[in-house]
Amino acid sequence: MATWKCVKQCGACCHLDPEERPDIAEYLTPEELSLYLSMVGEGGWCINYDHLKRECKIYSNRPRFCRVEPEIFLDMYGIEPEEVNDFAIECCEQQISGVYGDRSLEMVRFSREVGDW
Repeated sequence: MATWKCVKQCGACCHLDPEERPDIAEYLTPEELSLYLSMVGEGGWCINYDHLKRECKIYSNRPRFCRVEPEIFLDMYGIEPEEVNDFAIECCEQQISGVYGDRSLEMVRFSREVGDW
């Protein structure tokens, strides 16, 4: 069985382009939406994403919407805790595919890390 985990130096989730997330206002509070939009920088990338190191500069203090935790997924998306693993894997696969491509090194690394291969 595949088990979700964050793959270091991927960064696909840091591509925040709101045009690619038209339903974002449905699951963020007005305050979170404002914060989210303020974090969108050049090319749709988060202003806190370090492109050279390929990591978040505020990881330990990142906002709630940047975290994969059962209680957050229940609150934001209505996903029950026992469904978080599969949901998170599917979200990552979609995001990685959209940002880098479904045959990218990032997708291969993610699939290997979660045990999808």
